[in-house]
Amino acid sequence: MRNAALTLGIIAGMIGMVVGFAGFGYTEVARHFGEIEELFGMFDDPALVRMVSILSPMLAIAGGAMAVSRALWGGVMMLLSATGMYVAFGFNVFTMFPICFAGLGGALALLAGRPDEPRAHF
Repeated sequence: MRNAALTLGIIAGMIGMVVGFAGFGYTEVARHFGEIEELFGMFDDPALVRMVSILSPMLAIAGGAMAVSRALWGGVMMLLSATGMYVAFGFNVFTMFPICFAGLGGALALLAGRPDEPRAHF
């Protein structure tokens, strides 16, 4: 279960980076060119989108990497990543895989109740 959480967290982070680049880039372009904002609109909270664009992929990758040795911390980080992406971008065709992969990876890491090492994480 920990290896599955590791893999899902890293994949979620990589896909989340693409979504983050697009979200952060759009907010910057719309800020510099007002016509784009008038044509296509803007996020409700651009500062939140910028912050989540950077933090959520990092949390997913770091949580996936930590899932093998510290499953509790890694699982919480992946669940925070999934929650952040959902709050900032919503659930749509571009975010469904990073949100689902990070959420499933976080759940698998938290459910790995019997650690491979003698120390427990609960």
